[in-house]
Amino acid sequence: MTISSYIFVFAQVHEEFRIPELLSVSELYNISLTFPGGDSTYADVSTPFMIFGLECEEHAHILARRCILVKSIHELYATGKTYDEIHEQNKASKHLWEKYIQDTSFKFKVEAYNHSIPQRRQKEVVVAFSYMGWLGKIDMKNPEVTLYCFEEYRDKRGSSASLRHRHEGDGDFIQVYFGRLVAEGTARHLVKTFDVKKRSYYGNTSMEAEISLLMANQTLASPGKLIYDPFVGTGSMAHTTAHFGAFVYGSDIDGRQIRGKDNTPGIMRAASQYGVSERIIDLCTFDLTKNPWRCGNLFDAILTDPPYGVRAGAKRLGRKNESWRPTEKFLANRLEGEPYVPPTKPYELSALATDLVLYARYALKPGGRLVFFLPTVTEEYEELDLQTMLCEGMEVVANSLQNFGSWGRRLITIRKKTSQSFPPPTFDASARESLENAAASHTPAHKDFREKYFSGFKRDTPETSQPVS
Repeated sequence: MTISSYIFVFAQVHEEFRIPELLSVSELYNISLTFPGGDSTYADVSTPFMIFGLECEEHAHILARRCILVKSIHELYATGKTYDEIHEQNKASKHLWEKYIQDTSFKFKVEAYNHSIPQRRQKEVVVAFSYMGWLGKIDMKNPEVTLYCFEEYRDKRGSSASLRHRHEGDGDFIQVYFGRLVAEGTARHLVKTFDVKKRSYYGNTSMEAEISLLMANQTLASPGKLIYDPFVGTGSMAHTTAHFGAFVYGSDIDGRQIRGKDNTPGIMRAASQYGVSERIIDLCTFDLTKNPWRCGNLFDAILTDPPYGVRAGAKRLGRKNESWRPTEKFLANRLEGEPYVPPTKPYELSALATDLVLYARYALKPGGRLVFFLPTVTEEYEELDLQTMLCEGMEVVANSLQNFGSWGRRLITIRKKTSQSFPPPTFDASARESLENAAASHTPAHKDFREKYFSGFKRDTPETSQPVS
């Protein structure tokens, strides 16, 4: 089948997330996506313009409707570093656009990235394409065809921008792209739809809308799939995942996060606001390490943002002092029916992450995905860190960084690549230590993350001791 080239214009946010999202949505809809150079490693995410190959135009419409980071997709006619190159390539591509020139209404737009083009030169650029011989009506409001010329300039933010004229450097672009608009990115409006500030129920740990939508896309959420969030909190990911048609089950060790202060659980109030309450199967309060599931291979995906101690620390049932034994007074109060709140103890992040992968291997269907955020220390992070939590039958398919400076959080997507069944994890240290993993002895940057965060990520430096004479 013939592969045609398309210009993808991306929102200039979360650059590292765009390729994983594009690959995930392509996999969901069985779309063949060709990368420049034949490999995603050659893709430059520093620019909003990227060229990909697709088998048909309908695939561009599907991607534009689902990908949160895609602003628009255009059929590529020409690209080059000068307009001479653009015109030469465009004339050679006449077979792509000549079918529109007779009686198709059209408009022509010239835009730039990192620059503002003066109107006078925009007109000059348009006039230079007069050889195309368009005979249809010019329609600036609702044309049948919109032709775009994109000029890409170097980032000028470090060159005294307040003193620079907005048209300074005009024409000194590094690349030009020319093509026909195929599809506008209609999924981006969902960022406003799921805006936390407009939500009827949210908390201080609620995930921002854009990230929640990107996470949902990583799960391949679609009608009929069953997705589980074991740290559901206030339900940000449950709402976006349900929006894409999946059925969602959520649990949390702290039921107050789920319920809120109303008779109707807060998550369900917000779900009704978004019209997805029928897809929230149930919400339960329990500790993941004491979960009630009695069978594996159940979920199509597990999607979660585990607490890691910055705004809320991870907890599991148990006592910090394991040698504690109940006193006679304690037992007497229990016999009298006094309310009993089970004790909890901290759940260290690296242990939680490894347990989560082991649990996903048990609970996911073959091919199912585990999608979760992993905070890490920027200077200490190594690719080997992820290998410390992997186990047989699981593989990393995406790793995207949201950088906050000295630390960041990585959206990790892990796939169950085996159809083999595994026993439920025991959630104890011996199970983690028994992993047959070459990286098991490596200390990952996310270990003891909470302590590192509140210490300002200062490295421990041994004091130089002087010998006593």
